[in-house]
Amino acid sequence: MILEETFKNLCFHYSDDQKLIEKLWTEVSKNYAEKSRHYHNLLHIKNLFEEIGQVKQHIKKFEIISFSIFYHDVIYNATSKSNEEKSADYAVKRLTDLDLNTSDIEVICSQILATKSHQKSNDTDTNYLLDADLSILGKNSEIYSQYIQQIRKEYSIYPDFVYKPGRKKVLQHFLDLENIYKTEFFREKYEATARKNMMDELKNLN
Repeated sequence: MILEETFKNLCFHYSDDQKLIEKLWTEVSKNYAEKSRHYHNLLHIKNLFEEIGQVKQHIKKFEIISFSIFYHDVIYNATSKSNEEKSADYAVKRLTDLDLNTSDIEVICSQILATKSHQKSNDTDTNYLLDADLSILGKNSEIYSQYIQQIRKEYSIYPDFVYKPGRKKVLQHFLDLENIYKTEFFREKYEATARKNMMDELKNLN
């Protein structure tokens, strides 16, 4: 999938202003290409679209969830605790320029904010987005190991004695959830492997 083409085609449903759409794509691609991003980059976005594509028939508003995917990590700073809020604010401004209606923008904003705590939503589309976002946790051990290394690089500013307790807290948060994955499709596909991967990582952090 060519992300640029996907993004622009999405935007053309709402505006025929090619300069604006080009500007929006340039901003998005530039942000995800920041040197500090070893995991939260365009490959992550591509993977989300591949995952969500498997359940496309269940998605009620595919265009809306597509915007949420593109913008959910558009602002990402390892030292910040408000990346989701900043990404949501950014999306609101840009999608207002694109003339999306207010209710759709509110849904996108809500979906982006949901990726902060990953709690089950009353909105099924949001749950599919959350599950796709966490699909990396249930991949095979080789891919998961690579993911761990990429996340550690993103947080390289922190020494181990700071990073490890923080990482343990994140892993425990997900392990304490009744289900990591909110939808049946992703739960059946990834839940068991995700729990094993995270428990193994927790042991190695001691």
